Amino acid sequence: MTRPKPPTATCPICNRPTVDAYRPFCSRRCADIDLSRWLSGAYAIPVAEDDDEDGAMSEGEGPKDQSGRPH
Repeated sequence: MTRPKPPTATCPICNRPTVDAYRPFCSRRCADIDLSRWLSGAYAIPVAEDDDEDGAMSEGEGPKDQSGRPH
């Protein structure tokens, strides 16, 4: 009895079948392309920006104790 062939993973850059030595990519070239995209900032993890970027407190907002209640 033969086992069914597992699905072939594909390279996220060029969609060719992956090679174990470069997994999840198919070649050193595609791995380098992906690294270059990360280093250049082409890939970015989105973050929620605060309205007040300088860290100042909004009006009516003051220091709070550990329970979250204002002093």
